[in-house]
Amino acid sequence: MGSREVLGQAARLASSGLLLQVLFRLITFVLNAFILRFLSKEIVGIVNVRLTLLYSTTIFLAREAFRRACLSRGPQQDWSQTLNLLWLTIPLGVFWSLFLGWVWLHLLEVPDPNVVPYYGTGVVLFGLSAVVELLGEPFWVLAQAHMFIKLKVIAESLSVILRSILTAFLVMWLPHWGLYIFSLAQIFYTTVLVLCYVIYFTKLLSSPESTKQQTLPVSRITDLLPSITRSRAFVNWQEAKLTWSFFKQSFLKQILTEGEHYVMTFLNVLNFGDQGVYEIVNNLGSLVARLIFQPIEESFYIFFAKVLEREKDAILQKQEDVAVAATVLESLLKLALLTGLTITVFGFAYSQLALDIYGGAMLSSGTGPILLRCYCLYVLLLAINGVTECFTFAAMSKEEVDRYNFTMLALSSSFLVLSYLLTHWCGSVGFILANCFNMGIRITQSLHFIHRYYQKSSYRPLAGLYLSPALLGVFSLSAGITAISEVFLCCDQGWLARLTHVVVGAVCLGVTLGIAFLTETKLIHFLRTQLGVFRIADKMT
Repeated sequence: MGSREVLGQAARLASSGLLLQVLFRLITFVLNAFILRFLSKEIVGIVNVRLTLLYSTTIFLAREAFRRACLSRGPQQDWSQTLNLLWLTIPLGVFWSLFLGWVWLHLLEVPDPNVVPYYGTGVVLFGLSAVVELLGEPFWVLAQAHMFIKLKVIAESLSVILRSILTAFLVMWLPHWGLYIFSLAQIFYTTVLVLCYVIYFTKLLSSPESTKQQTLPVSRITDLLPSITRSRAFVNWQEAKLTWSFFKQSFLKQILTEGEHYVMTFLNVLNFGDQGVYEIVNNLGSLVARLIFQPIEESFYIFFAKVLEREKDAILQKQEDVAVAATVLESLLKLALLTGLTITVFGFAYSQLALDIYGGAMLSSGTGPILLRCYCLYVLLLAINGVTECFTFAAMSKEEVDRYNFTMLALSSSFLVLSYLLTHWCGSVGFILANCFNMGIRITQSLHFIHRYYQKSSYRPLAGLYLSPALLGVFSLSAGITAISEVFLCCDQGWLARLTHVVVGAVCLGVTLGIAFLTETKLIHFLRTQLGVFRIADKMT
């Protein structure tokens, strides 16, 4: 498969994922806003910080390295060995679940059972849910490697929506169950997620006439199970070594990604109520990152990993592939920069209004608006980092990945110290400031790698980080106008004033997008080209 065909598939995957996730996330957004009215800040803090951290840490440490290694292109990939390697995530997940569960129960502060009942049961069931989700890992990697459009998005979104519906029902009718509610909903979520993949592949592999079935490296559902033969090793040791390199990196990346939650959990810098408010704002602020940036990062990591060869410089590879990769990287950087700047500029003036609508006075008063404004700046850095790291991790050799791990180790240590100090200095806002520092360093590392990678070639994909003076001017003007509008129209002047404030923002946003359309012609051409790919491909399927 050529680089342009791979690009088309990756773009379709990102586009389909984006549209479907917007729809499903909007449904979940409404359900969560409803659920929030029935919960205390302490319950939210325990569930969204303490227990979710247990689940995400177990999942990340058990599977992230396997995913990255198994999705990298190999010259002669033996899928039976790859699947064998992926099944090792389950015993690894059991180990991490037991170890971390013991830490959560015996070494961390236990909440007051009168305020947050059934904490111990919550720890056990959230750890179990992580192991259940790992049962679907071979199916997930196979689907991602062959770019099955919509399967991942539908499975994950459907699971999230059903979890939210179950949570809303239990919160209304059985509020005295406490953490039982969220623990049962979490188990239900992971079970539905795994079943979606198992049912899909079972039906697909039982239909030999299916075009998709013919492209798969397996012909029966039992082929996905571990297999032992005398003719070859149980796993591909090259993949296993790459997995170990990524595991060391993933451990450090998890600290950077969830650093503020570790500081909250292990150092007790915030009480459970303040943790709850911070996490609600954090989830609201990261909504756009999950909707837009994550599907793009995951899809185009696969594209770069398939098009580029890890152990070769750019000038030694097929130049058509290098050119396509450079063009895609430049366009993605431009798209990330424009999207992030738009969120930052307009987010500052509409943070308080958004929080008031979403959670009422509990969120819109106090530190909530300041947290969300700072998070808007963080989203800009998240957008750029997602694109630069998806290219960097796909193009790095094993030795470069190992060297990068040392940088990540130093960064992890400094990030945790900075989070602790800034939190004591300026409260929960300190977590976001520390994250911005962390993300800025990671972006710098990735930009340095990209610059070196293309230095000897004629391609300059980092040009995607430059904007025209006209576009920068209209961003600045929009920021000023919306800030003045917020002072006079939001948020204590009634709903008519709020509506006027929204209209002002909509006009400024329209003008900004118009200028972007006129000045960023290269990006518009790239998007139009890929939209044409979507339409042609959809007609063929």
